[in-house]
Amino acid sequence: QAHLVESGGGLVQAGGSLRLSCAASGRTFSGYTMGWFRQAPGKEREFVARITWSAGTTYYRDSVKGRFTISRDNAKNTVSLQMNSLKPEDTAVYYCAAGVFGSGIPGSYNYWGQGTQVTVSS
Repeated sequence: QAHLVESGGGLVQAGGSLRLSCAASGRTFSGYTMGWFRQAPGKEREFVARITWSAGTTYYRDSVKGRFTISRDNAKNTVSLQMNSLKPEDTAVYYCAAGVFGSGIPGSYNYWGQGTQVTVSS
C-alpha cells in the first residue's frame, strides 16, 4: 500500500524559511508527477508546485514563484519544497501528492499524504 508522509512544517515568522519533505513508500513512483498543494481554513485545496518524473520540469502557482523551489530525488523516493520569504498568506496545511497525470488540479493525483501544518506569523 502506497504511503506519502510529509514532514518539516512548523511556525515561522514572516520572511523566514521552511523546508518540507515528503517520503514515499509502499510502491515505486516511477513515472509519477509529484506535487504540493495547500489548504487554508475555509478555503479550497490549491496547487502550489509540481515536478515531473523524467525531465524534472517544475511548475508553480504565481504567488510562490521566486520564493518556493520543488525538487525530487527519484532514487530515494522523496520530494521537497523549499519555502523562502514566507508570508502570512502562506499559512495552510501542506499536502504532498503523486499522480501519473498530475497537473494543477487535485483530482489528477492518485495518492495523498496526511499533510503538515505551516504557520507564518506576521
